[in-house]
Amino acid sequence: MKVLVGCEFSGIVRDAFRRRGHAAWSCDLLPTEADPRWHYQGNVLDLLDLGWDLAIFHPDCTHLAVSGARWFREKPAEQNAALAFVRTLLDAPIDRIALENPVSIISSRIRKPDQIIQPWQFGHGEVKATCLWLKQLPKLIPTSIVEGRTPRVHFASPGPDRWKERSRTLPGIAAAFAEQWGHK
Repeated sequence: MKVLVGCEFSGIVRDAFRRRGHAAWSCDLLPTEADPRWHYQGNVLDLLDLGWDLAIFHPDCTHLAVSGARWFREKPAEQNAALAFVRTLLDAPIDRIALENPVSIISSRIRKPDQIIQPWQFGHGEVKATCLWLKQLPKLIPTSIVEGRTPRVHFASPGPDRWKERSRTLPGIAAAFAEQWGHK
């Protein structure tokens, strides 16, 4: 399958699909932290019309996540732009799409998510509610329910790269994406 993983600098989801034999590419405005041979550094909107079988999008949650609600009134233009970007991704000419984001205003301004998953359902003993908006994809089935409910990313130390750690998809979730959605 041709798989596009949009708004991903880490390469974690992309590489989970590549390990299963798919032609997977990541795309982000940032350079990748993984092998750059399968990464397009630029705007994901440039790639939407290239005949993908599946796309998984991780749009920036800065102006969407309810954890930042106290700043919403100060940034209406940024929030509207973020919502327009999400709409464009969800409406992309790709048959199967997953869009992931934390609990956010996408739920009230576009539509409710199809599923909310937690890392502890996929082998990581922590909590971080992750919403999935799905187009022609089944809901994920938990692969490894484990003990532990630590809010690791919530307690991450402040710093310039805190957002990177918070936005990184955990390997167990990426593996579930590839295993469960990696079929034509």
